[in-house]
Amino acid sequence: MGAGAYGRVYDAWKQDPEGFWRQEAEKLHWFEKPKTIFDVGLGTYGRWFPDAVTNTCYNCLDRHVDAGRGDQTAIVYESPITGKAATFSYSKVLEEVNAVAAVIRSLGVEKGDRVIIYMPMIPEATFAMLACARLGAVHSVVFGGFAAHELATRIDDCQAKLVISASCGVEPGRIVPYKPLLDEAIRQAKHKPAHCLVLERDEHPYDLIDKRDVDFADAVSKHRGESVDCVPVQATDPLYILYTSGTTGSPKGVVRDNGGHMVALNWSMENIYGVKPGEAFWAASDIGWVVGHSYIVYGPLLSGNTTILFEGKPVGTPDAGTFWRVIQKYSVAALFTAPTAFRAIRKEDSTGEFIKQIPMPSLRTLFLAGERADPDTIKWAEEMLGIPVIDHWWQTETGWTIAGNPVGVEILPVKYGSPTVVMPGYDVQVLDDAGHPVSRGTLGNIVVKLPLPPGALPTFWNADQRFRDACLSEFPGYYKTADAGYIDEDGYLFIMARTDDIINVAGHRLSTGAMEEVCASHPDVAECAVIGIADPLKGQSPFGFLVLNSSTRKSAEEVEREVVKLVRDEIGPVAAFKQAICVKRLPKTRSGKILRGTMQKIADCEPWKMPATIDDPAILEEIAEALRERGHAGAAA
Repeated sequence: MGAGAYGRVYDAWKQDPEGFWRQEAEKLHWFEKPKTIFDVGLGTYGRWFPDAVTNTCYNCLDRHVDAGRGDQTAIVYESPITGKAATFSYSKVLEEVNAVAAVIRSLGVEKGDRVIIYMPMIPEATFAMLACARLGAVHSVVFGGFAAHELATRIDDCQAKLVISASCGVEPGRIVPYKPLLDEAIRQAKHKPAHCLVLERDEHPYDLIDKRDVDFADAVSKHRGESVDCVPVQATDPLYILYTSGTTGSPKGVVRDNGGHMVALNWSMENIYGVKPGEAFWAASDIGWVVGHSYIVYGPLLSGNTTILFEGKPVGTPDAGTFWRVIQKYSVAALFTAPTAFRAIRKEDSTGEFIKQIPMPSLRTLFLAGERADPDTIKWAEEMLGIPVIDHWWQTETGWTIAGNPVGVEILPVKYGSPTVVMPGYDVQVLDDAGHPVSRGTLGNIVVKLPLPPGALPTFWNADQRFRDACLSEFPGYYKTADAGYIDEDGYLFIMARTDDIINVAGHRLSTGAMEEVCASHPDVAECAVIGIADPLKGQSPFGFLVLNSSTRKSAEEVEREVVKLVRDEIGPVAAFKQAICVKRLPKTRSGKILRGTMQKIADCEPWKMPATIDDPAILEEIAEALRERGHAGAAA
């Protein structure tokens, strides 16, 4: 990659991977320091720091307090939905975590036990995560408000001893009672947790069930002031299980270990995100997703940053200026959010009026991840904010960035549509379906040569063979990302689609992501999705769904015609892009991922299941109705 700072860092890792990670491990606290950095004979592909002993909570909290930084702000809670806000220093967070850990311990939770956390975006949720880590217990955060059946499958899969929950979640215009969902989930589950620790929120009362349920606030008040020692754990012991969204049947639990996880995240905060200890970092996500685990809770606290816990939405709580007010109020240095959030903001405030009204001198960088960041959204954000906008790519399975622009090392030139270059720890290659390397610029299967770096999953929970079958078997010696794309002549990686989003049009393998880029470039399109639908002649044909900007003055039919022409002009007739339809909104998961696969099943009249993670089920019926209007059956669930 040349002689620049990034090239030197990447080469240093490539030439001596163990030496690279040994040096990074020195920056953290270990009860027993690692002598062996990597053992290829352990686990599914080897294990990092197998002989080391540590505790993640100690490294997030006690280490900073012991170093004299206890008065620094650790967690900021901002809830425009409820109108509440709170600030917690590192010392205060440590005090709260000690109290919650004492409660959990009193309920019989010990090292290695599993605890499900089913809570909204409130401080107590982060305290519960850190309290589990303090005791060496394994937490599994389930997105608050998840359906009872889905929660039950997770209780059964991890055999949870305890569930920590709240009476409700608060969303724009509605209260979502959690306690009835929790009670029903436990009724359905074969495995019954011994206790439920439940926080009553002001917005919704609840009923406790005798002997099983414990009031969170009462229990914590009784144990406040107690000190709970951090339990030493092996670096290879699990810190958490995170069940991936959209699973059907038996859920797929991604396991994260303690040692490799904290080493990788600590490295990423300064080198990828470019933030120093003491600075405010905001990942506008939810703790139910991997971004929340890595960059609301663990990454910033390991690094000694101030992290923002935000209970709200990018628009509607109360308007499209809410992000900018939070950044201004807390002097946020870097914002990390999903492209879908910026598309929502742009749809409501396409001329950036709120941005002009709210000065944000502290904000240096915007990071986007979670879905492909279309060039038009990036260009809009660059123009409005006047700062670098960094697309980067990673997965729940990896836990941190596979490819990005390492702001703390060197800001590389941006190529729109690319998350830039591969990070140290990852040897990314592109293979054809037979497992052979393809030439630069050729679309293929993106894989990572084993071993995966520290911080990436070692396996699925109690399912080593399932992990091998799903991720390691198809391309021996490599981890299959299930993403398709290419690497250009400069070493820049382009993620074009999930491999199941590559459509075959009359024998041509085409990326729906490339078509979406062109659709999104139309000035009246706020966001879009392209799927392949069954075609008796061509095999598949692309079909576009367009959501228009609020400010557009053109008719839907006019925009549809212009977008079809744009795709044919940009990609060519080979794309066979002839159909686009304007819809009010796109179906998404709560984390912002567009449910393209479900849309495709509806269009093709295939059986489909309502995704457990869907944000608003009514949207799928709207999509089905729109498809019926265009002559595609659009079957109901």
